[in-house]
Amino acid sequence: MDGIRETFAGMPWWVKWVAIPLLVLFVFGGVITSILGALISFVFKLLLFVALVGGLVFVVKKFTGSGSKSSSRDW
Repeated sequence: MDGIRETFAGMPWWVKWVAIPLLVLFVFGGVITSILGALISFVFKLLLFVALVGGLVFVVKKFTGSGSKSSSRDW
């Protein structure tokens, strides 16, 4: 581990902060993009599921609870 630190210590700043991150993006860019895409898709589907379940609960409570107010206390 010390050999790696010594190697990076002797390099200019632009190699550490510009060239190496660009190489990482070039090599692993497809993997990073697919992981981010899958994560964003999962979050969107989760929010859609929560909204649909909330809407279903709202509709069911609205139509079944209109006759009596005491049924709302059962929840």
